[in-house]
Formats: sequence, structure tokens, C-alpha cells
Amino acid sequence: MKPHLLQVATVPNRSFSIRQEMVPNVNSRWHCHSEVEIVLFHRGSGTQFVGDSIRHFKAGDVVLIGSDLPHYWHYEELEDEPNYSEEPFATVIHFSENFWGDRFINLPENQHIKNTLEKAKRGIFLDNSLKEKVAQIIEKLYTAEGAYRLILLMECLLTVNQTDEKSLLASMGFRHEITNRENERINMIYSFTLQNFKNKISLEEVASLAGLAPNSFCRYFKSITGKQYSRFLLEVRVGYACKLLLNGHLTLKQICYESGFNNLTCFYEKFKLMTGSSPLNYLKIYGK
Repeated sequence: MKPHLLQVATVPNRSFSIRQEMVPNVNSRWHCHSEVEIVLFHRGSGTQFVGDSIRHFKAGDVVLIGSDLPHYWHYEELEDEPNYSEEPFATVIHFSENFWGDRFINLPENQHIKNTLEKAKRGIFLDNSLKEKVAQIIEKLYTAEGAYRLILLMECLLTVNQTDEKSLLASMGFRHEITNRENERINMIYSFTLQNFKNKISLEEVASLAGLAPNSFCRYFKSITGKQYSRFLLEVRVGYACKLLLNGHLTLKQICYESGFNNLTCFYEKFKLMTGSSPLNYLKIYGK
């Protein structure tokens, strides 16, 4: 799909930008830009869209987004967050793939950096010790000056290069060539789903938003996103269930209904389908 084209602000005395976002949902729409993006989340959580990948994000996560790869992060309600805090929600880095010049990036010693930028075309999600290493580098980079900024950015990319195929987000065949009108339509469908996934959503209801008959909508949505709408809705619900499960405040039965499922049998079946494990095993693996 063709996402909203975002113009990233530049600073005359900087070859790339790094900023801290003090409010959530600054760019809460499907968008892309020519710059590569690195995001470190400090607080808040929600649903992450990168290409045709949908997953939950939380504080501490680090994501690398390649040039022109559509994405956005939808923060959920921030019940536990104050209206204002001196701590940012995220630190965001933007840089052009060739800002350091073709000769430099094509040096033999920089092959690992080129590998990272190639991987980033599908999006990279860092996990475990790697994200902690990159987060520490980003913290230093935010206050660095002069050539140290370049050195730390290179260190970020070299560390990210240690990721494997499992860390890539968008599928190999993901494409997003489509008109601005379709981009607005898909944004509307995404927004409606994120606002209503806890309730029953009929195919007729969501199809009417797109101005299509149900059968036509099914074909349309798959042609745009590469997946059935039912699959998309399931990914959103299971992603939210994972968040509730790790929070540890609700019973499995409460999580089931809070995530939009009608009964526990269906919840267990769909959860295992999407995550590869039962809710309890998932908690054992990923819970603190």
C-alpha cells in the first residue's frame, strides 16, 4: 500500500537527526519516509505496524525501519501514565542511507553496515541482550557531539547486524504501491479496527467503511495487505492478549473477553495458532 509520505525535519548543522518524543501517537497513521528510522521506546505500549507485520510493542523495545517502509505505532490507553512527565515516550533517529557518501558506505570494512541497511528494508525488531546494547548506545548518541555521533550510529548498525532472520518484520514479498486514495481508506480501516477490536466486528460493518460489499472488501483487503481481514483482526486481538497476559493483572478468562474473544476454547485455539504456544507457556517464556 502507499502510505502517507512524511517529511522528516532536518537540522543544518547535523548530518542526521535524533529527537525525543514527549507525547505518544505523534505520527499515529500509516506513513513512510525516505530516511532510515531507529526507535527506542521508553514508556507506554501498544500495537506496532511495519509493512504487513503486526505485533505488540512495549517500553525497552528497539526497532529499525528501512527507507520507504510503511509503519506506525498506536499507543494504547495510558492508564498508568501521567499526563506529563519529563521522561520521553521514545527516542527516534532518522538518517538517509547515503548521507555519509557512496564511497564511504561501499568501503569493504563497511559491509556489515550495508547488510544492516538491507535487512532494515523489511524492518528489524531487536530482542533480549541486543536491544539492551543498542538502547545504551542510543542513550549516549542523544547527547554526543561531533564525530562521536557518527561513531555511535555506526556502532548501533553494527550491533543490529547480529540479528537473524527471525528478527525481520515484514514478509519477503511485501509491496506497498497504491494510490493516495487507497492509503486513506486503509488508514480508516486500521483505525476502526484498533478502536473496536474488543467488540464483535461484522464483515458488513467494516466493508461499509470502505464503501464495498463484503465479498469485494475481502478481495480488496487481501490485495492491499497480503492477508485476510479476519487474520488482521486476529493478530490485533492476540497481540493485545499477550500484553494483558504479561501484565499479570487479569485472569485468563478476563483476558479472553477483554481481547475480543467469545469463549475460552476459541481464545486458546487462536492464541496458540498465532504465537505457537498456549497462554501459560507463553507467560513462562516471556514473563519476567
